[in-house]
Amino acid sequence: MTDKESLKQRIITEMTVEYAGVLEKNFDLAKQFIRITRDGKVDILVKDKLSGKDRLLLYLIGKLYAKEAGLSPSDCVSNKEFMTELGIPEGSLLPWLMDLRKKPGIKQTKEEKQVVHYVPIHLVEPLLKATEKKLKKIS
Repeated sequence: MTDKESLKQRIITEMTVEYAGVLEKNFDLAKQFIRITRDGKVDILVKDKLSGKDRLLLYLIGKLYAKEAGLSPSDCVSNKEFMTELGIPEGSLLPWLMDLRKKPGIKQTKEEKQVVHYVPIHLVEPLLKATEKKLKKIS
C-alpha cells in the first residue's frame, strides 16, 4: 500500500463520521425537545423555557432529523422560515444568527439564491446536552 493509499484509509477509518450515526446516538435526547411533522416542519416542545438562540439551535437540529427521515429536502433554514415557524421578528433574528455563527458555530450558505443556515453534525450532541442542562436548571 502506498503512503497516499495508507493516508486515505486512515482518514476513512479514523476521521469519518456517520451522519445518521450521530443522529441515531442522540435520538432519545433530541426527542425530548423536538418533534417533526409529516411535512418536514419542526416543532420545539420546550420553546417557552428557552432563549431565542436556543430555539434557533433546536430548530436547526430538528431540520437535520427531518431531512434524514426524508420529510424535508434540506437541513438548511432560511431567515423567512425561522421568522414564520418560530414567530421571531427579523430585528431579533439577525443578531442572534450572527452570534450563533461565532459560537457555537452554525454555518451560513446560499441555497437557491437565498441565505440559509445549518448546524454542523459535530455540534448536535453538545448542543442537545447543553439544552438538557439548561432545562434541568430551570426545573
